[in-house]
Amino acid sequence: MGFRAIVGAIVPEASNLDEDGWNRLEQLVEAALAARPRRLQRQVWLLVRTIMWLPVLRHGRTFRSLDPVRRARFLSSLQEHPIQLVRKGFFGLRTLALLGYYGRPEAARAIGYAADPRGWEALG
Repeated sequence: MGFRAIVGAIVPEASNLDEDGWNRLEQLVEAALAARPRRLQRQVWLLVRTIMWLPVLRHGRTFRSLDPVRRARFLSSLQEHPIQLVRKGFFGLRTLALLGYYGRPEAARAIGYAADPRGWEALG
């Protein structure tokens, strides 16, 4: 559930997904992570848990209980964090969220994405 809250803050349109859409999104993310070392997989889920609880120190609330503006502000602070490891971790998590949302065929159609194995030749 924590990952869904993060995805919803990164891609607000994700809040419109039904359970099937969320399942497809999570399957894409899990497939992407399955190809990575176990250590990296654990780090990603540790980052998700950390993001869920870190706002308690500043706001007295978990990430899930923050309003959308505070969620966005908090994630922005991670994106701009002075510690490079924090920025890199958030960038990776953000990439997974975008992959999960926009990797679904429905999202690709909705934004007019029509990839073709022929690449640029397909336009000619």
